[in-house]
Amino acid sequence: MTATVNKIQTSIKSLLTVFLVVAVILPLAKMLALVTYSDLGAVLTSPRLWRAVKNSVSVSAAASFIAISTAMLAAFCVSRCDIRNRRIFNVMAALPMLIPSVSHGMGLIIMFGRNGVLTNILGIEGSLYGFWGIAAGSVFYSFPLAYLMLENILRYEDTSPYEAAEVLGISCARQFMSITLPYMRKPLASVIFAVFTMIVTDYGVPLTIGGRYVTLPVMMYEEVVGLLKFGSGSVIGALLLIPAAVSFIFDSFTHDIGNQSYLAHTRRLKVSRVINTMARIYCGIICVTALLPVLSFLFLAFVRKYPWDMSLTLYNVTNSFRRGAGTYMKNSLIIALCVATSGVIMSYLAAYLTARSEGSSSRALHFASITSIAVPGIVLGIAYVLLFRTTFLYGTMGILILVNLTHFFASPYLMAYNSLNKVNRNLEAVGMTLGVGRWRIIRDVIVPLTASTIVEMWSYFFINSMMTISAVAFLSNVRTRPLSMMIPSFEANMQFESAAFVSLLILAVNVTMKGLMGIINGILRRRRELC
Repeated sequence: MTATVNKIQTSIKSLLTVFLVVAVILPLAKMLALVTYSDLGAVLTSPRLWRAVKNSVSVSAAASFIAISTAMLAAFCVSRCDIRNRRIFNVMAALPMLIPSVSHGMGLIIMFGRNGVLTNILGIEGSLYGFWGIAAGSVFYSFPLAYLMLENILRYEDTSPYEAAEVLGISCARQFMSITLPYMRKPLASVIFAVFTMIVTDYGVPLTIGGRYVTLPVMMYEEVVGLLKFGSGSVIGALLLIPAAVSFIFDSFTHDIGNQSYLAHTRRLKVSRVINTMARIYCGIICVTALLPVLSFLFLAFVRKYPWDMSLTLYNVTNSFRRGAGTYMKNSLIIALCVATSGVIMSYLAAYLTARSEGSSSRALHFASITSIAVPGIVLGIAYVLLFRTTFLYGTMGILILVNLTHFFASPYLMAYNSLNKVNRNLEAVGMTLGVGRWRIIRDVIVPLTASTIVEMWSYFFINSMMTISAVAFLSNVRTRPLSMMIPSFEANMQFESAAFVSLLILAVNVTMKGLMGIINGILRRRRELC
């Protein structure tokens, strides 16, 4: 019986590994194989390329520094200070994650553009486009990721060293230098790599607000979509793989080390009333800032033509649906539901097989499962074009489902992998001793114990599939286009009002889904407490 179970497990591992190799590694290999010496020479000798590299690195470094600094301060305020309604702040801080990056650029134009709302009210002069515009939009876009990662790190920090330091009369500054910084060093490096990679590979914000300040992703987009130069696009795609690959390698080597410092003894430390007040003010400023793009969309979506005709109207709503918003919304929902359902099943199964068994096949599957985390969506999109454009899959809804499943596979897989590693590893062996089959142990014990993680995995797949633009930009057509692709289309035609309404639609769907997942998680938590 045991031999049969092991054989089935090995077969499933092999099938999943082959699928991930075909879905991730094969497209990248195809993209790199099509790079010719002439393409390589033409791109690498182009002054525009090195100008784009310099622009990408400088603006990404500046935006990463600002985003991580503000996020770290917010994470310290929430985890160390007495912040009322902490959950509300966490929801508000995560709000920018629920809309496409291109919408953040558009929101900045609405607020601070030449005819922006705040520009006119405050009398601000100067151009928003270029370096600082991209940096500001990238900070809006990346802040939630930085905050959630840092807050999660600080939430589980052992507070007993701080209690001992207080008893010994050690100052807060010395505590920070001697306790906090050593604890944060390796996790913070992972946050820096993750945020920098996220910004440097994004093309939504630079495309909207970059102007003549061209970055590598925008250059790649122009080469492939505008000029149909797939060879040049492949070379730029290979360059964009470098920061993501470095981040992937670093995280692989430091992941286990970083986890060893998480201990169970946590409690809120005593902080002075002045610091608590300042922390609340700072968190309030973060909430207002996070709301600004949403408020600008609400304002813009229901005026006739800003700033010339400020009369309230539903024209932008009817215009969006006349241009196909209803059909594209249906496409997005189909893609998101299919990706979320199939993604949860496949990633959870892969995580169970790698976390609950050992051997070379488990290691191979684990490596294949986390590989996609090092591949930017825009690179994966062009790789899929080059591999699948002569197949029946190209131009169908299926390829959009596949590319989103592949693009977002690694993070939910790691959620499940980490959760399953915390479940007692002897459950299956005890079950076999008592005559209880492995399937019943999984169904009745392991799945209920990790139900909250499964809900989070489903939510992650769904929300990201609803708002992604980078991977699907090269693969969608008029028939299969998702709703998110209407935003750059409207912006290109200077119809910012309709683009704002589409952004609100995506935000409404994602907020609704996030709320439903929160309710389900609450029910599951209460059920566990009752048991």
